[in-house]
Amino acid sequence: MKGVDFQRMERKWQLRWGKAKIFGAKEGSKKKPYYVLEMFPYPSAAGLHMGHIRNYAMGDCIARYRRMRGFNVMYPMGYDAFGLPAENAAIKSKTHPKKYTEDAIAGIKRNQQALGLSYDWAREIATCYPEYYKWNQFFFLQFFKRGLAYKKLAPVNWCPRCKTVLANEQVEQGKCWRCESHVEIKNLEQWFLRITKYADRLLSGLSKIDWPENVKRMQKNWIGRSEGTRIDFKIKDSEKTLSVFTTRPDTLFGITFMVYAPEHPDVMDLVRGTRYEDKVKKFIRSVMLEERFERTSEESEKEGLFIGRHAIHPVTGDEIPIYIANFVLMEYGTGAIIAVPAHDQRDFMFAKKYGIPIKVVIQNPYRELDPDEMPRAYCDEGTMVNSGEFDGLSNTEAIEKITEHLESIGRGKATVEYKLRDWLISRQRYWGTPIPIVYCDKCGTVPVPERDLPVILPTNVRFTGRGNPLASMESYIKAKCPKCEGPARRETDTMDTFVDSSWYFLRYCSPKQKSSAFDRKAVKYWMPVDQYIGGVEHAVMHLMYARFFTMALHDMGMLGFDEPFQRLFNQGIVYKDGHKMSKSFGNVVTQLEISKKYGIDTARLFLLFVASPESQLEWSDKGVQGAFRFLNRAFKLVHENRGMMAKGKCRAAGVRDRILLSRLYAAVGTVSEQIEGFQFNLAISNIMELAGYLSAYAKSGKVNRPLFGEAVRVMIQLMSPFAPHVAEEMWEKAGGSGLVSASRWPAAGKPDKRAVAIEGLLSQLGSDIEHVLRIVRKKPKSMDLIVAPAWKYELFRALRRKARDSRDAGMVLKALMSENRFRPHGKEMSRLVPALLKNPDRIPALILTQHQEFSVIDEIRPGLESEHGCKVTVQVAEKSSSNKASHAAPGKPGIEVR
Repeated sequence: MKGVDFQRMERKWQLRWGKAKIFGAKEGSKKKPYYVLEMFPYPSAAGLHMGHIRNYAMGDCIARYRRMRGFNVMYPMGYDAFGLPAENAAIKSKTHPKKYTEDAIAGIKRNQQALGLSYDWAREIATCYPEYYKWNQFFFLQFFKRGLAYKKLAPVNWCPRCKTVLANEQVEQGKCWRCESHVEIKNLEQWFLRITKYADRLLSGLSKIDWPENVKRMQKNWIGRSEGTRIDFKIKDSEKTLSVFTTRPDTLFGITFMVYAPEHPDVMDLVRGTRYEDKVKKFIRSVMLEERFERTSEESEKEGLFIGRHAIHPVTGDEIPIYIANFVLMEYGTGAIIAVPAHDQRDFMFAKKYGIPIKVVIQNPYRELDPDEMPRAYCDEGTMVNSGEFDGLSNTEAIEKITEHLESIGRGKATVEYKLRDWLISRQRYWGTPIPIVYCDKCGTVPVPERDLPVILPTNVRFTGRGNPLASMESYIKAKCPKCEGPARRETDTMDTFVDSSWYFLRYCSPKQKSSAFDRKAVKYWMPVDQYIGGVEHAVMHLMYARFFTMALHDMGMLGFDEPFQRLFNQGIVYKDGHKMSKSFGNVVTQLEISKKYGIDTARLFLLFVASPESQLEWSDKGVQGAFRFLNRAFKLVHENRGMMAKGKCRAAGVRDRILLSRLYAAVGTVSEQIEGFQFNLAISNIMELAGYLSAYAKSGKVNRPLFGEAVRVMIQLMSPFAPHVAEEMWEKAGGSGLVSASRWPAAGKPDKRAVAIEGLLSQLGSDIEHVLRIVRKKPKSMDLIVAPAWKYELFRALRRKARDSRDAGMVLKALMSENRFRPHGKEMSRLVPALLKNPDRIPALILTQHQEFSVIDEIRPGLESEHGCKVTVQVAEKSSSNKASHAAPGKPGIEVR
């Protein structure tokens, strides 16, 4: 066989798949629908590397498998085409984002098609076109009508390099998630979506979906539900109220200072025109340069500044100094905290540093606390002291009592707070969905009527690389008020691209729909997504927003379900040379270079075989070569044995056939379970093992042609989801009907326990013969194989039963010796029984009869004679004069070599 031309094979079968249109999905089929989806990619001119291909290979494997199992599979692809990456790349390359994006999409699509991915390309979408983003605008208007979209002045995360606002989730340890610039804080009028209204449902819904526990945990932590007390403090000489949320109202009387987050909007109002103003401004600027992770770390230095203001204690009336400090963040709670240094270590450290008084209000029941001598804060339970009418209570009782008291005087209440903040969707950039709002001096903020959608993103803009070109484009800004028809100004912010990806899975159900965002009947048929695949890095952004969107659309009556993704799988990252595979590290292995050298099926097989799918994978050239060798061996098995394959009824004509059938049934069942469980590496390992056995079967003597042909075709079907091009070529050579990709997945038969026992016997016999030949160190002239005496088979069966009840060798031996059939063998049993009870694994799981064992070994005798080049005889121990007969046991014949 000449070298296999994998590239020719790929082109051939991709054309045939396209012509046959076997990957198209239509509603109304009698087959059960199954929706497989990978997170759609950002278009990038860099193209695809092995990290991307691993993700796509997993989705394609599941789609192909489910299709062969008889499901009506929808497996679409599209492009998350708006956003900063495309705009920044376009600025850098001095081209328009639209052209850059379209060129990048064309390149990625060529790569995806070359991979042989079984997408339904008729459902392709790209979010940068009006026919898609019109519906982003439509959804925004529905949110706006229901109070779920609103605008407010707020401190925002500002990336000075990207010149845009970032959502909290897009700030990673103080840096922009895209360009890694240090993030600053600015106060701007921003549009938000009220995701906090759905906080409890986002939490409770996690119990209904089959997602990895770590992702559920990340979402729970991000939502951050806490039950506690909201307390309102008046501020001396001000109309403002300082509100805090605390889970420790029992420490109310121990408050000796209060702290605002430096970025809190009230801070500058409180210091404006005072001698503290300049100091506060300087402190805020320095704190904003710190990473948020470092600000809240227990190890970091606690920095603060008194702002010259005091809060009034709601019960005692005491004046409490107000500070700003680096360890308080605006996005947690209310952006302000009470500080009780006697009972919180962070507050304790801060108080010691700045000379703030410490007041004990929870007494240690074992040793009295002195605030002047305390080495650290006391954070355990105890008895209330210095707390007025609440003295003497346990601090756990006081939590509820103090909350009730605050409610009675109108200065607090029991409440639930969340870390989750409303979703900031405003972006001061060009390449995104225009927000459908105009501003009229007479009518105020006015939504664009639905009939006027879409608000088209203009293409004739000037790019300077700084800010949003829409903000200086008069022809875009000038608008007519929909209410009074007077002059108005168009909103120039665009939407966060996570809006695009929060509903794209619905659009795939009816991508050509013009009268609505999606056809409700089609959505009802396909949704929710059965299997979603993508990176864990999207746990608290895309996945959270998509769930929120789905819940909101459900409440608007547009959907009949409120969770978009029933099952989620997070693939591991591909590394090379110790780093994540990335253009920035210069360690990218491209699709083209692997395809040219080995064929794309080799890459697919390696990426799914070398590690469990959820684990990180280290790229290995040797591993790739191993996958390549296996594909060549499998192809050679089919190519060189075509004449030994036939069609017809499969019947096992002997021992070898029975073992082959048993292995085949076992492989189908195991591989099916492993694919469904995303254990692709184990599934491929079992396919390799089956291929090895088929190769040995073909070489070992007379071949049952119908059985061998069927077994080879089944092996090819099992390979098809992993290496589809090679599988199609082998299927054609093996006489398979039609396309293997469209064939019915083979059925797993019932396990043949006797065949398993026979295979175990022959495997053990082969190992024992090799062991004996190594000891005698000579080429045998003859070989006697001695099957154990019949009484030992009865003994082994009796032992298997009795060993369940007792491992006491004396008791078991006594019970057995009471039976007439065993008495003549007492001496040998006294040696054998204790040894077997001590090591029960020596007793076969299924014990054949002496006749069965003799017949099996006698059937393979000619093969043994051929293999070892000597005469082989098979005897039962009762007819053998060899001293090896006494050592023979069920499943382990005696061996004598001459």
